[in-house]
Amino acid sequence: MSAYISRLSILIVLMGMTLKSNAQKFLIPKDVVVQYAGSIGYLSAGAGYELFGNKRGNLDIIYGFVPESKGGALHIFTAKFAYRPFVIRIGDWAKIYPVNPGLFIRYTLNNNLGFNFDTVQYPKGYYYFSEAARPHLSISNEFQLIKGKVLDRTGLKAISLYSEFNTNDYYLVNYFQNTSALSVTDIFKLGIGIRVKL
Repeated sequence: MSAYISRLSILIVLMGMTLKSNAQKFLIPKDVVVQYAGSIGYLSAGAGYELFGNKRGNLDIIYGFVPESKGGALHIFTAKFAYRPFVIRIGDWAKIYPVNPGLFIRYTLNNNLGFNFDTVQYPKGYYYFSEAARPHLSISNEFQLIKGKVLDRTGLKAISLYSEFNTNDYYLVNYFQNTSALSVTDIFKLGIGIRVKL
């Protein structure tokens, strides 16, 4: 696994060296994100990037950790995309984004989890999904503070508090196959986070 990570690191560095200055500006994060729970780790943190001219899209690259005492130890890497189609302005000091659809893919780095199930133990195709990689659908909301004494003193552009409900392909399939035994609340997970705009 360490050889794989080393090769991946070298590839990323080489790709970074070939980027032009405009592309390099994109690599500088606009946000710092910290999240509790929500299918991407017991606690997670990462960098956020603004997308589109209206800055309503977000791409977050996040590392999460689940300690051994909570079911780990697990290291989780996530790439999240969300779009904020609606905004409610509160004067000139805050915004509310009430419904933000999104999707993300999560990869759990663990020696016991692979992209496919062991074909010695299970027939090929018995499980359609990956052990380690999991696609998710999400819906979130966000309260963003854009002006105030605290922000003015720190030089930050905004601070947001958000909540996010998500589910994955595995939960959805199980729900539709077992509607009598599972409820919608069984297949959705909640995460709560803070986004700081730099």
